Amino acid sequence: MSSSKTNSHTKPQPQEGNMALQTHSPSHAHNSNKHGHGVFGDVYTITKDMHADHHNPSFDFQFRLPPLPNFLGSREAREFFSGALAGAMTKAILAPLETIRTRMVVGVGSKNIAGSFVEVIQQQGWQGLWAGNMINMLRIVPTQAIELATFECVKRTMTSLQNKWEEDGHPKLQIGCIDFNLPMSWISPVAVAGAAAGIASTIVCHPLEVLKDRLTVSPEIYPTLGIAIRNIYKDGGVGAFYAGISPTLVGMLPYSTCYYFLYDTMKDSYCQSKNKKTLNRPEMLVLGALAGFTASTISFPLEVARKRLMVGALQGKCPPNMAAALTEVIREEGLKGLYRGWGASCLKVMPSSGITWMFYEAWKDILLVQNGNPF
Repeated sequence: MSSSKTNSHTKPQPQEGNMALQTHSPSHAHNSNKHGHGVFGDVYTITKDMHADHHNPSFDFQFRLPPLPNFLGSREAREFFSGALAGAMTKAILAPLETIRTRMVVGVGSKNIAGSFVEVIQQQGWQGLWAGNMINMLRIVPTQAIELATFECVKRTMTSLQNKWEEDGHPKLQIGCIDFNLPMSWISPVAVAGAAAGIASTIVCHPLEVLKDRLTVSPEIYPTLGIAIRNIYKDGGVGAFYAGISPTLVGMLPYSTCYYFLYDTMKDSYCQSKNKKTLNRPEMLVLGALAGFTASTISFPLEVARKRLMVGALQGKCPPNMAAALTEVIREEGLKGLYRGWGASCLKVMPSSGITWMFYEAWKDILLVQNGNPF
């Protein structure tokens, strides 16, 4: 993923789709056009110019983030926090769609989107659309942070290794007196990074996913987070918090791999076709939404199966494995049952994917560029 670079000693060219954050002072009106990078503005350049004007008593406004502690000085740490902030902001906006999507996927209530909205509002009021949102926010912050930071780190590492292998020779495997060259050029660093991101975030944050689904689907049984934790542990111990982890990993791998690969590929192809180095914010929104839509469509039957396994105990029936869950869905509802809730899922996944990328790049502009780590 690429982002804007800013040099405070040269006049940057305005970029299409970027919002400008400008300062206005009578004595500095001639500088009003030199700040214009990023959704939140080029904070680094603005604060440097404000600092240079400290001698002017009429200029008393400054906008500066506090210095980050030393342990946050690495690029990886700032990418981690960019992902966390982007995920939290996105989920706060789209929580109602997540509630409807979960109910439809697991077969609770109405079978259409509008009916589900009306049903939730009638039963629980408007606040019901945000049922389980507290745990959802607690879940998405570490999940999105781990996922995006892992993706960036593994992608850079794999790309570096491939370049090194091209220069120094490919790895070799020796069996007896026979040597085999292992060319790695066919491996996509983006695909590997996407798979690693999905696995890492799933393993760490799966218990929070289980809690979120229980709070969303059965708020009458699990009215609060504390009660949900106590009851789940009482029913199955620590293992109950990892119910459905195997199908989750199986379902996450194709989704995460396709999602990151499609976004990165579309981004590079689009930039090459338009002869530009980076996407503007509306373009990130659209390409992120398209990547999320395609990846979700490909992997959706696995999503249906894993949701059935995770909440099956609430309905008194729990298939023993993913194959049994898929068979059960086909037997009861036919092949179309594998895509029950697909519309609601796309309605949630598309804006979520696009908004997340847009917020993520914006926070990277602030946390990386402002703190002297242009990328």
